[in-house]
Amino acid sequence: MTTTSWCTRCPPIRRDHPPDDAAYRPAAQGYGVGTVTGVSTSTTAPEFAQSPEFDAVRTAARRAAAAAPGVRAAGGPAVDAALRTAAGLLRDRAPQLLEANARDVEAAEANGMAPGLLDRLRLTPERLAEMATQLEVLADTPEPPLQREVRTLPSGERVFERRVPVGVIGAVFEARPNVTVDVASQVLKARSAAVLRTGSAALGSAQALVELVIAPALEQHGVPAAAVQLVPTPGHAGAEALVGLPDLVPLVVVRGSGEVTRKLSALGAAAGTRVLAHADGGGVLYLDSSADEAVAQRLIHDSTDRLGVCNRLNLLLIDRPAYDRLWPVAEKALAERGIIPSLPPHNHRLGHEWALDSGAEAHVTVAPVDGPLDAAVTAGRETSGLAATVCTADEDVATAFIDAYTGTGVFWNATTRLLDGYKLLGLPETGINVDHTPGPRGPVTYVDLALRQFVVLPPAEG
Repeated sequence: MTTTSWCTRCPPIRRDHPPDDAAYRPAAQGYGVGTVTGVSTSTTAPEFAQSPEFDAVRTAARRAAAAAPGVRAAGGPAVDAALRTAAGLLRDRAPQLLEANARDVEAAEANGMAPGLLDRLRLTPERLAEMATQLEVLADTPEPPLQREVRTLPSGERVFERRVPVGVIGAVFEARPNVTVDVASQVLKARSAAVLRTGSAALGSAQALVELVIAPALEQHGVPAAAVQLVPTPGHAGAEALVGLPDLVPLVVVRGSGEVTRKLSALGAAAGTRVLAHADGGGVLYLDSSADEAVAQRLIHDSTDRLGVCNRLNLLLIDRPAYDRLWPVAEKALAERGIIPSLPPHNHRLGHEWALDSGAEAHVTVAPVDGPLDAAVTAGRETSGLAATVCTADEDVATAFIDAYTGTGVFWNATTRLLDGYKLLGLPETGINVDHTPGPRGPVTYVDLALRQFVVLPPAEG
């Protein structure tokens, strides 16, 4: 028998034979995890069942499923106290965390990682402090009511709607260490356990955050430390395995590069796993003929402070009649940020997402449009529909743009960088969902990570 030890708080992973998942299904299903009607929910997807990656993911999922009832039983005060303790540990153990991250960054630089991706990977004292503050804010956030009364039936029975924990929630995300804490805290606040798979470049940082911050904080307050599991194997096989275990991990949040995320969404759908995907981004800024030049310059500056993030300025649309006046203003603002404009005619699609173009992140696509309606339609057609801003001094123009744009977030004289869970809602996010179907849309927070259950009680006495 061979073993792989990846976490000092977890037993080694067995490699000699696949474990029997059937023994774990009743506990998971009893915790609000059901199967999808008409879809196979086997936990042994044939293409991965014999791989070490699948074995590691399945083992982590089983541990999370075993810990999930303990998270629910611990209750809100215990989870909130654990989040506050985790905030303190982020501050107290900053030197160890920064040391682990420095090793990841050094290895990534040696492997030629692009500057935009390095920015996502890097932790700083300021970023750790911000992570700690966000945990404290989340801990202090009042929870929505466990249940609400819907109506009384004509026969007198009372109908209530309850929030029920999912049980185990998975997350696949890019090499951004802060997301480890963001997602884990949101899942815990939603009274579920988590299975996390990060990009291989951030694995050392993520392990340090789980082992030095999250696990001890949970343990201190009587919440199972095993409730947050980190997949120890690098590579895409682990991510593909995670979306293929619907009986153990019925919901997976997936974020990262568009192509990989879309593939994982398709694999999850085929397996019967509900996937909340954050595949594509790219903010749009429309400069109308009525735009104030100073406001336009500010918006371009504020929308390009970080180039490796999804909600940065990606596509700049300029009202054709004012192009000659506004383009020099925009050109100067872009140059001050060291950004190269991609001008017409383009040899790429208008919505090409520069944040995902390794080595070419410092670009913004520029194109003329014919007024606010054309701008809104172009933004919706050419991009993912993440976010768009209209820069105008005319309320009628702003209203026309806002009414015509169907994306996740729309802004008037405010940067698309605000489309972020913490900035917009005051809460960390697990990702941003840009689906055009009913369900969580925009920044996904713990409020969205619950199941709806209806309860019918007897008529009230008296």
